[in-house]
Amino acid sequence: MTTHTPSVVVFGSLHYDIMVHGPARPRKGETVTGSSWRPKCGGKGGNQAVSAAKAGVRSHMIGAVADDDFGRALIDNLAERNVDHRFVKRAHGVGSGMSVAIFDSEGDYGAVIVSGSNLTLGQADVDAAREVFTPGAVLVLQNEVPDHANVSAARAMKAVGGRVILNAAPARPLSQDLEQLVDVLVVNAIEAEQLAETPVVDTLAGALGAARLLAQTFPIVVVTAGGEGVACATGAGEEFSLEAMNVKVVSTHGAGDEFTGVLAAELSRGSDIRVALEAANQAAAILVSTPTSD
Repeated sequence: MTTHTPSVVVFGSLHYDIMVHGPARPRKGETVTGSSWRPKCGGKGGNQAVSAAKAGVRSHMIGAVADDDFGRALIDNLAERNVDHRFVKRAHGVGSGMSVAIFDSEGDYGAVIVSGSNLTLGQADVDAAREVFTPGAVLVLQNEVPDHANVSAARAMKAVGGRVILNAAPARPLSQDLEQLVDVLVVNAIEAEQLAETPVVDTLAGALGAARLLAQTFPIVVVTAGGEGVACATGAGEEFSLEAMNVKVVSTHGAGDEFTGVLAAELSRGSDIRVALEAANQAAAILVSTPTSD
């Protein structure tokens, strides 16, 4: 087990989410009458930082918001959830990141994000937060900020002996510079298909096959398969899969971020990948089956 203080550093996105509930997601040109809406503080980075803090480790957020109502709400949310937000900057000339997510009656959703201030992140933000890049810490990245910014953060963490998790969502091509710095890749079936450049069936067997293929490039690959479970393969030839827990789904929103945040927290404690994935799998199941009160 680890001898350092467990610490997770999340470098990435903060979005103010508008959650809309309706009978179905609209098709092109269609207007659907919704039943309710609510605001929620999110962004993959923000969600993952909150998840890591909730799992009981030190959680640091490096990000960017604007000096607007959305930005202030995002900062307040991090403070309330025990996330260190000293290195969330106030960007000028842009608005805070935001998204609109539309849920159907089954709890599934589609979303549109506007990145805004998240696109201003870069080397200067890494330099300003050097004190949280420490030996044994785990850095979590996503694809909602520029690739060059992720490379800067990953290089800083690797330089001090930390580990790098990339949750490669939303799907986009990765630079070779970033690929070479990733210790653990976390993707769903769609993202795995984009990175592997081959069709991936959204089943546990399909996820394991994709993980095996991507492990030729990344040391550890985790492919989630929604309600089926999660598969893992390593460059060293280890592979296994875990079935999803049998729960009644209320909403899938944020499940992937909860999973990634808990995974990072467990790895920062020194857990091996199987133990970490078991904890992450359980946390995601609890989240999707818990009615929201906010």
